Amino acid sequence: MKELEFSTDIPTLGEAKIISPLKRRIKPGEREKLFVSDKERIIVDVQLDHLEETLQNKKEIVSFDQAGPREKIYFDPSKLKCAIATCGGLCPGLNDIIRSIVLELFHIYNVKTIYGIKHGLQGFIPDFEHDVMDLNPETIAGIQNTGGSMLGSSRGTQDIGIIVDCLERLNIGILFMVGGDGTLMASKRIAEEIEKRNLKISVIGIPKTIDNDIHLVSRSFGFDTAVDVATLAIKGAHNEAEAIPTASG
Repeated sequence: MKELEFSTDIPTLGEAKIISPLKRRIKPGEREKLFVSDKERIIVDVQLDHLEETLQNKKEIVSFDQAGPREKIYFDPSKLKCAIATCGGLCPGLNDIIRSIVLELFHIYNVKTIYGIKHGLQGFIPDFEHDVMDLNPETIAGIQNTGGSMLGSSRGTQDIGIIVDCLERLNIGILFMVGGDGTLMASKRIAEEIEKRNLKISVIGIPKTIDNDIHLVSRSFGFDTAVDVATLAIKGAHNEAEAIPTASG
């Protein structure tokens, strides 16, 4: 069987030259922020015997970029426009993710233009006539206490070219796509179309699945909550079934 080929390298739009707002906000005498270098990697297979075998056979070690703030960034936050879309089936924690992204962009990176794309990929397609939401700390206040997604969602494929056309019209710099394997595949195709057009748009995929079946993602948000809720339902059904007398004969 042929091994699945994949790359964990994250492509960049260009050299990061702008000092991060996190660094500019450090006051005299204040502790230095912990920035992460692009050279830092996290090894996927951490079992020592596997690592030794990999090194002995001179195989490539699969690893990820270390997450965390960079000292320099590519986009100028004061001129940056971002968009967030939630796609596919609903999952516990979607509103928490939306809220976290908005608060981080608005308060930490000083990004003031954040759009919410309604009803997943449909929101990019003019024929559906879905409105675009302005997201800020006021519009997302309290959404962590509600279920579902404040942006709505949808299933099914949409024309990738039309989606990128919409990103161009809105002058989006960073697109956050929250979804499962289908959404992440769509994100990859969007990124490929962006690269084909030589545009400066970043696409960030955030894994979301209650099935916890995304390759190389050990635990997706919402999985534990979904299991807990399902367990209660199954226990309730089991107790109900045990209480009913079985038919004789």
